[in-house]
Amino acid sequence: MGMYLVSVCAEDWFTEGEDGWGDAATALNGELRLRGLPPYESVPAEADFVRGSGQTFEEKLIPSMNGFWDLCQAHLSREDAETVCGWTLLVPFSLDGTITLPVDSGYSDSTVVVGAPQLLPMAQRLAAAVELPPETPQMCDNLDLTTWFRDGAAKELATARPGPWGDDLDTAFYVALFLRAAEHSIRRGCPMAYC
Repeated sequence: MGMYLVSVCAEDWFTEGEDGWGDAATALNGELRLRGLPPYESVPAEADFVRGSGQTFEEKLIPSMNGFWDLCQAHLSREDAETVCGWTLLVPFSLDGTITLPVDSGYSDSTVVVGAPQLLPMAQRLAAAVELPPETPQMCDNLDLTTWFRDGAAKELATARPGPWGDDLDTAFYVALFLRAAEHSIRRGCPMAYC
C-alpha cells in the first residue's frame, strides 16, 4: 500500500463520500465564494492511460522526507517551506495563501489547499538548488519518478555525472515530485491529492 500523490479527474472530484473528493470540492467552492472568486468546476474528465502522454499523474511516496525538509528550510522561507510540505490538496489556480477546509483528507482531520502557481516557483527554486538533471522524468503517468529514482537509473546517472542532486537521491526524488506535481496540475488543470 503506502501513500500516493495522484491527479484527480472530474469523476472523482465531484463524487461525494469516501470514494471521491466531493466533500472537499464543495467546501473549497464555499471558501472561494467567500473570497469573491468563481467556483472551481472545470476539472478534466478521466483520460485514457497512455504512458508518456502526461494525462495522468501517479507517484508513490516511499523514501524519508527528512532531507527534503532540511533542503526546504535551507532554501525557502519558513512559511514557504511549510507551504511546500504542508498541503494535502493542490489546485491548478492561484490562491492568496493556503485554505484550510474542515474536511478529512484521509491523512488528517482537515484538508490544506494550495495553488499550484504558488507552489511551482518554490519547487523550481529547490530544483535549481540541487541542480536536478534534465533527464528527470517529466511525464509521471505511472510511477515514472518512483521507478527512475528507486530502480537504479538515477543512481547510474549520479555516478556518471555527479552533482548536488545525486548526493541525496531521496531528497532529489521529493524535489522532482513536487515540481512535476505543480507542473502537471497547471498543464492539465486538475487537482492533485494524496491517497
